[in-house]
Amino acid sequence: MAEEASSAPAPAPAGGKMTMVAGVDESDHSFYALQWALQHFFQPAQPQQYRLVVVTAKPSAASAVGLAGPGAADVLPFVEADLKRTALRVIDKARDLCAAAQVADAEFEALEGDARNVLCDAVERHHAEMLVVGSHGYGAIKRAVLGSVSDYCAHHAHCTVMIVKKPKPKH
Repeated sequence: MAEEASSAPAPAPAGGKMTMVAGVDESDHSFYALQWALQHFFQPAQPQQYRLVVVTAKPSAASAVGLAGPGAADVLPFVEADLKRTALRVIDKARDLCAAAQVADAEFEALEGDARNVLCDAVERHHAEMLVVGSHGYGAIKRAVLGSVSDYCAHHAHCTVMIVKKPKPKH
C-alpha cells in the first residue's frame, strides 16, 4: 500500500516551508479540491511556499462489512484487498496530478481509519498550517445522517481548513 505514517511527530520542514495537508478520496469533489489547491498554491513558475502531504483514509474491512452473520470472516480478506486497491488508485491519481503540476515537495499517505480522524491526525503529525478538503455539497439531512468530513475537520483540526466546493453545472 502507499506509505504508512508513524505516530512520531514529523520533523520541522526543510527550507522553512509551511505544510499543507490535502485530503482525497475517490470522489470528483476531493480531486477538484486538490486541483484547485495545486492551481492556487503550487504555480510552477513561483517558489513553492508549501510542502504538500496528500492523505487518503482507508476504512477497515470490518467497518466496511459491518455486522454480518456467519461467513463474514471469509469475506473480509476480499474486502480488505479491494479497499487497498481503491486507496492505491486514489494515491496514484493524486500523485499524477501533483506530477503534472510540477509539485516538487509532496508526500502521499494512505492510512487506515475514519477520514475525519485520519485527516485531523495528519494535521497534527505534520504540523500543518492548512488542511484542504472537498465538499460534496450535501444538504442538511444527508449531512446529519452521513456526517460531513469537512464540517468535522473545520471544527477539530488545529489549523486553517479550506473547504473547496466544486461548482455546480449551470443549466
